[in-house]
Amino acid sequence: MTNSKNISFQLVDVLLVLAFFSPNTWAVKGSSHCRHADLGEIRPHSVTITEFGAVGDGVTLNTKAFQNAIFYLNSFADKGGAKLFVPAGRWLTGSFDLISHLTLWLDKDAVILGSENSDDWPVVDPLPSYGRGRELPGGRHRSLIYGRNLTDVIITGENGTIDGQGSVWWNWFRSKTLNHTRPHLVELMNSTGVAISNLTFLNSPFWTIHPVYCSHVIVQNITILAPLDSPNTDGIDPDGISFARPSTNIIIRRLTGHNQNGSGIAIGSDMSGGVSEVYAENLYFFDSSTAIIIKTASGRGGYVRNIYISNVTLAGVDTAIKFNSNFSQHPDEFYDPNALPVIERITVKDVIGDNIKVAGLLKGIAGDSFRSVCLLNVTLNVTSKSPWNCSYIQGYSALVSPETCEPLKQSIYPRHYSDCYHLSNHLWSSGNQNRGSWLLSW
Repeated sequence: MTNSKNISFQLVDVLLVLAFFSPNTWAVKGSSHCRHADLGEIRPHSVTITEFGAVGDGVTLNTKAFQNAIFYLNSFADKGGAKLFVPAGRWLTGSFDLISHLTLWLDKDAVILGSENSDDWPVVDPLPSYGRGRELPGGRHRSLIYGRNLTDVIITGENGTIDGQGSVWWNWFRSKTLNHTRPHLVELMNSTGVAISNLTFLNSPFWTIHPVYCSHVIVQNITILAPLDSPNTDGIDPDGISFARPSTNIIIRRLTGHNQNGSGIAIGSDMSGGVSEVYAENLYFFDSSTAIIIKTASGRGGYVRNIYISNVTLAGVDTAIKFNSNFSQHPDEFYDPNALPVIERITVKDVIGDNIKVAGLLKGIAGDSFRSVCLLNVTLNVTSKSPWNCSYIQGYSALVSPETCEPLKQSIYPRHYSDCYHLSNHLWSSGNQNRGSWLLSW
């Protein structure tokens, strides 16, 4: 993994499948109607970035070379697509656009470096989700690798590296000298059939991978690293909140990470449409502030429902499970403070943890209780004398240690397993059996 100075999210096999009820549909991996970019697809046309004058010395700015290469490859988009190969070297560049039916392939010793000059990251309009820059009014810097309205895009290689060199941006953020919101490393908007795999992402100026209003997205076999004190360098942020469009069918598997200032998995936050059908399994978080968090607030509206998280191992985590009902970031003052979110059918199952400070801080909203929160087969070695702190929630539990809070003490079995998302009566006997075999797989 990484030393204590780094945040590490190693996504061994992560599938993110996010849907909006209009107009896109995301599909669960393995579904017969799931159509996404084929990671093994062979493009009939291929060029190397050096053919367009790029120099991999870490000093020469290669933005024009990337732009020209992709402009040239666009002529093959209707002829089976094309591949842009980035060989060994350190390839300094500003922001560049991708095209449809493209594979961006990095050699194992290739490093794409983001320029430290903000002028090389053009300013674009803010997302409709926010109506303004995420950090400042006005526009935002475009991501290093960017695309919109695309189909069939693959970003992959032999574990090459994309390094945003974000320290200059973090310093501008801390000193309050930013002129516009910081850029992401990769952002794809309104696109479908996206695959990102077999790469290492370093030091993003802001969020690392940001699919926005997309469908059929796979992210797998990647490593994301940034210093622990780097601000807001999130790993993967699927975003579907524009115009209150919900996000659904998000699958997260085999995720390992640590983050002393944030959380392993966060659901909610800036959502206004809603989030549902989230499946997360085989997770390992260590030396982290929070493992699992649901974030919302009065005035946010929308919903978080039908969440299933299972097979989780924790070590050295401050708070295992957290509901933050006061995450009150709003883009402007024109929100409805009476718009209350609906939080319901949240299942957390098969969790073990050692050296945990607090098992759960589960706080709903007065007059808006979070419903059908279910904890099953959760065993945590907790150092706090008050392991659970709950308010305005309702739910059920079984096989939880330390004993859960009063609103969750009613037993799941035999009467309430149907109230818990993704549980059925056969899981009563299978939970412990599955745990043993899962632990051997790490």
